[in-house]
Amino acid sequence: MLLNDVLRRLRFALSLDNKATISIFKLAGYELEESYLSSMMKKEDEEGFLPCRDKTLSLFLDGLIIQKRGKQEGREPQVLKGSQRLSNNDILRKIKIAMSYQQDDMLKILRNGGFPAGKSELTALFRKPDHRSYRVCQDQLLRNFLQGMVKTHRPDVHKKA
Repeated sequence: MLLNDVLRRLRFALSLDNKATISIFKLAGYELEESYLSSMMKKEDEEGFLPCRDKTLSLFLDGLIIQKRGKQEGREPQVLKGSQRLSNNDILRKIKIAMSYQQDDMLKILRNGGFPAGKSELTALFRKPDHRSYRVCQDQLLRNFLQGMVKTHRPDVHKKA
């Protein structure tokens, strides 16, 4: 899944404008220019589109964690190195932490997004990659989870359609 889509859908689900998004980046120690944010929010086929990098999305998610849960004393957000990638599992984990979702909350959001999942399937997504029950989070599951977040946090949007 394109990281720009993840950022765009999260912003929509949480009703974040440019100013709020930039302030979240600041919480993670990253100064983001509004023009760069606007370029990332464009669709792929639009002129001026810039891809969202793994590091950028990771910083946004870390800032979201700090905004929602507070800064952890004595611990700075880990910044991804140039070659490191943010997996769908990492994205889901950071959203779970930021939003203080419990297992039942996540299952409900997945159902709202049209992706019914079981507890064991969900638990497997949060295991360490070397665990025998680890499962890779596919794009479809992440997409449906983000759609479920929109339906959960902005139910008024879907009633109008």
